[in-house]
Amino acid sequence: MTDETIRPADARDVPAVAAVTDAAYRPYLPRIGVVPAPMEADHAADVAAGKVFVTGEPVVGLVVVEAFADHLFLESVAVHPDARGGGVGRRLLTFVEARARALGLPEVRLYTNAMMWENQKLYPRYGYEVVERRVDGPYDRVHYRKRLPRRTP
Repeated sequence: MTDETIRPADARDVPAVAAVTDAAYRPYLPRIGVVPAPMEADHAADVAAGKVFVTGEPVVGLVVVEAFADHLFLESVAVHPDARGGGVGRRLLTFVEARARALGLPEVRLYTNAMMWENQKLYPRYGYEVVERRVDGPYDRVHYRKRLPRRTP
């Protein structure tokens, strides 16, 4: 049983962040024909910037988020293939929404590669709506957002 806490990553987690990201995204390489952007991220810099949150001991899942003035951008969500189906991804998405609310942000935005069909089925189930499809360099991306309901006192 892995620890279900989601916590900020620290420098000791960088190798695990890289390994989980690689394991989660590597299967898409043949399908999309380019290295998925999260695999090329500077994990040490993202961790140092406070953008990475991990779960599991050892780490089995993570999110990379960045706060902007009007939204929280979910740059990457990665779950190790061995941990899929155990609710890790759901917990991470719930965490991202809670983080956005805690920061006073009204929505979460993300994108996924158009060739990652599984994600295009997944995100709408969690309330995300398609905003646009756009080619960014070598990546054909579907952009999503989820507006978060305002809390009343």
